[in-house]
Amino acid sequence: MTLNEIHGQEVLKYLDKGTFYREILEIALLFTGEEQEALFKLARERRDKAFPEKFVEVRSVIEISNKCRQGCSYCSMGKKMEMREYTIDESTLNSLMEYLYSKGRRVVLFQSGENGEQDYIDMVSRCIEKIKDKYNDFIIILCLGNLSKKQYIQLRMAGADRYILKFETSNPVIYKKAKPNDSLENRLKCIDYILEAGFSLGSGNIVGLPGQIITDIANDLLLLHKYNLSMNSATVFIPTEASAYKDEPCGDLNITLNTMALMRIMNPGSLIPATSSLEKVKKGGQLQGLMAGANTVTIHDGTPDELKSLFPIYSVERVTPNKQHFMDIVDKAFLKLSKEALYVQC
Repeated sequence: MTLNEIHGQEVLKYLDKGTFYREILEIALLFTGEEQEALFKLARERRDKAFPEKFVEVRSVIEISNKCRQGCSYCSMGKKMEMREYTIDESTLNSLMEYLYSKGRRVVLFQSGENGEQDYIDMVSRCIEKIKDKYNDFIIILCLGNLSKKQYIQLRMAGADRYILKFETSNPVIYKKAKPNDSLENRLKCIDYILEAGFSLGSGNIVGLPGQIITDIANDLLLLHKYNLSMNSATVFIPTEASAYKDEPCGDLNITLNTMALMRIMNPGSLIPATSSLEKVKKGGQLQGLMAGANTVTIHDGTPDELKSLFPIYSVERVTPNKQHFMDIVDKAFLKLSKEALYVQC
């Protein structure tokens, strides 16, 4: 099979049948116009069949620390960060969780830079244990980067439910340039450790990394599909002001949306976020993400206001949508906010 032998409607037929050849994915990733709308429609059908209640999961996020031992080329944080480092202390973290629970939140993401210091992992574990002992209906998601197998087990035993570790790119050369202090082999080993620890795992890619071509993104989709994870994610590359990639072009929003749609078609039962990076690239981007098959949103109501500017993962001028924004776009996408979000005050 060659790229010249198949076209739009044939590609959709292959996808509908569950035939995910690399060449098929490469063509679909470049869909625009009517073909893209048909791709999105198929993605929504797969999502709505897997999630017939049409609820969008609402996550709160607490960015618990910007301390990071990595020095990723696409991120303003890490080893060369010139801004003040912070780590939210245990007492404050517990208070923030109490506050979010009182407001009706039941899914909370702990996000931080990569910090493998045992004291830090112990602190996070203690907080998880205390919260889960008091509120066993809290779902706690962690996004803390590469850790040891023992540390993943510790966090899981403390009561954390899910873990997010994106592999970012399946191309080892691009990975090494983007994350010079790491390797793709090590990242995938950590994914195996997380699964062995018993977490529900989410992973995914960045679309538009320097040097990336369509074949790389198709390979990303195939790698993700091989793992059959509970959460998938595609983030559009943004040239962060203080990063090594600050002068590189922004990733393509359409290709990112097509990546999300293909993630949904290939993995119907996964939770897929409409990330704030979509909104950063284009106003209305998150609504487009929902129309492409996403079913998860993150409300930035956990991190204290005075710390938000110190966590510039994709920009020093981030987009942090509130509940009203999500109420509007979820309604426009003919979906519903998850039950626990309906009575939360803006």
